[in-house]
Amino acid sequence: MEIQKQKAEKIFGNLTKKKQIHESVLLVENSNGDVSYSFEYGGKNIDTPFFIASITKLFTTACIYMLKEQGKLSLDDEITRYLKQDTLKNLHVYKGREYSNRLTISNLLFHTSGLRDAIEEGSNKSKKRAILYKDVQIDFNETLLRTKEIKPHFAPDMGKRAHYANINFEILGKIIERVTISTLEDVYRQLIFDPLELKNTYLPKDENDFIPYIYYKDTALYLPKLLRSVRASGGCVSTARELMVFIKAFFKGKLFNTTVFHELNVNNRLQASMLPIHYGSGYMRIPLNGLATLFMGKGELIGHSGSTGSFAFYYPEKDMFFIGDVNQMENPATPVRLVMQLAMSIKS
Repeated sequence: MEIQKQKAEKIFGNLTKKKQIHESVLLVENSNGDVSYSFEYGGKNIDTPFFIASITKLFTTACIYMLKEQGKLSLDDEITRYLKQDTLKNLHVYKGREYSNRLTISNLLFHTSGLRDAIEEGSNKSKKRAILYKDVQIDFNETLLRTKEIKPHFAPDMGKRAHYANINFEILGKIIERVTISTLEDVYRQLIFDPLELKNTYLPKDENDFIPYIYYKDTALYLPKLLRSVRASGGCVSTARELMVFIKAFFKGKLFNTTVFHELNVNNRLQASMLPIHYGSGYMRIPLNGLATLFMGKGELIGHSGSTGSFAFYYPEKDMFFIGDVNQMENPATPVRLVMQLAMSIKS
C-alpha cells in the first residue's frame, strides 16, 4: 500500500508542477477507511472549502432517488406534472415538433432530453468569458428563456444519445422544490447534510455565505452571483473531507437503495467534447478499458467532476475513492485525467 501511495504522490506532484495549477488537494480512501492518505498544494488542505461545481449534481441525484423511495415522484413522471405547460412551452422544439410536454424526470437525470446548455452553447466564447468576469446572476425563468432560443440536439430518448447540459439539473432542482414545498437549500440540508453531519457543505444563499475564489488561468475570480444561478447543477461548496463522506454514502447505500443503479443500468456516451465520459443513473461513468487508456485498464470510475477542477469518483474494481480539487477552469478535462491516472496506477 505504501507503493500505491508513492505512485499517487508522484502523479499529484506532476500535476502541481504545471504553471496553471495554483492550489490543489487530493484525498484517497477505501470504503472502510483503513487506507487513507492525502496530498496538499498551495495552502489548500482537506478541510479547505472549495467550489465543487458539477459534483453538486450528485446531491440533486441523491434527492431525486430519496424522493422516489418515499413515493413522492417517479422517474417516468412527465415534468408537466410539476411545472406549468405555459412555462415549458417551446422549451424543446426539434425539427418543427414540440417535445416539451413529453420530457420526463429520467430524461433530465440521464441527460437524454437533448436540450442544449444556454451558457455553454448559447453564446460564443467571448460572451461566456464576459459572464464569468462580470459575475451575472441568471434566475431560473431567464435560464428557460435562453434555452428556448437555441435548438435542441435531438428528440428525447433518441437512440442511446446523451448530451450533458446544466439545464437538465436546474429543472430537476425546481421539481425537488415543488415536490417538497421547500427550498433546495433546505432539502439538501434535511436529506443529506444533517444526516451525514456535513458541517462545511452548503448551497450559498446570500452575501453572508463564504464563496471560494476560482482560477481561470492566472486570474482568481469571485463569482457569488453565478454560483447562485446554478444551484442544482453546480452551486455547492464543500471540503475534500466532507465530500469523501458524501461519495461513500452515495455509492454505498447510506442515503438511498443503490439497487436502483442496477435496475436502470443506464450508460450512454456523452458528446464528443466530453470523451471518454459516459453518463449513468445521475452520475458520470468513465470506462478504463477503452482507447483513452490504450485498453489497459479494468472496470470504470463512477462519480462526477466539475468544470472548476473538482472531482469525486469511486473505483469499484479496487474499492478506492478519489476526492479533490485542482481549482482551474482553463481545462475541465484535467481532473478526469488525474483520476484516470490514479486509478490506472493501482495494481492488484
